[in-house]
Amino acid sequence: MPDLSAFPITRRWPAQHPDRLQLYSLNTPNGVKASIMLEETGLPYEPHLVDIGENESWTPEFLSLNPNGKIPAIIDPDGPGGKPLGLFESGAILIYLADKTGRFLPADPARRYETIQWLMFQMGGIGPIFGQVGFFHKFGGREYEDKRPLERYANESKRVLGVLESRLEGRQWLMGDDYTIADIATLGWVRNLIGFYDAGALVDYDTLKHVPAWLERGLARPAVQRGLERPKRP
Repeated sequence: MPDLSAFPITRRWPAQHPDRLQLYSLNTPNGVKASIMLEETGLPYEPHLVDIGENESWTPEFLSLNPNGKIPAIIDPDGPGGKPLGLFESGAILIYLADKTGRFLPADPARRYETIQWLMFQMGGIGPIFGQVGFFHKFGGREYEDKRPLERYANESKRVLGVLESRLEGRQWLMGDDYTIADIATLGWVRNLIGFYDAGALVDYDTLKHVPAWLERGLARPAVQRGLERPKRP
């Protein structure tokens, strides 16, 4: 049985099944990247809910695994060389799990890097921009009298949605016929933008054709449906 006692995070979130991959997360757009990937791959895992509303990601135990204080994070008891590995950053986790299982990241080098390219597009563009729309449209920023920040991020969201729309024309997934970690990374953010953030009208979502069809295909996947609920908000 693997010994995870070297990881201080396990003192606050004890592992009931230390032989399984440990997930520390919440079902936010970033958090569900890891849970969807785990559901898609079928890797046994134990989810631990980290309540970011209660600042649990800023506790010493969580920071011992991710000093940046963000979910998700994982411990794989069977990491490289059979040794436990702790890992944070959702994009890094997706690549790691893809390499571990040989799934959802093409083996061909050119297509591998093209997939990672679209993953980075989500990490550097879609996530930060959509997140700002959420803040200025739904949360504290909506009380600001100056609406220029909201307008800026709404316009930038329209632009990046346009990039997705063009990419998905004639393609089932971002990499064509291959469903990959690029789709897994992006699905939750587009869903959140038009759902939880209620920003569909703000970003002219109804004018799009290929993005909504892609989102519908993704959300129809049973593993995606399960991953969106794990770990569920309190």
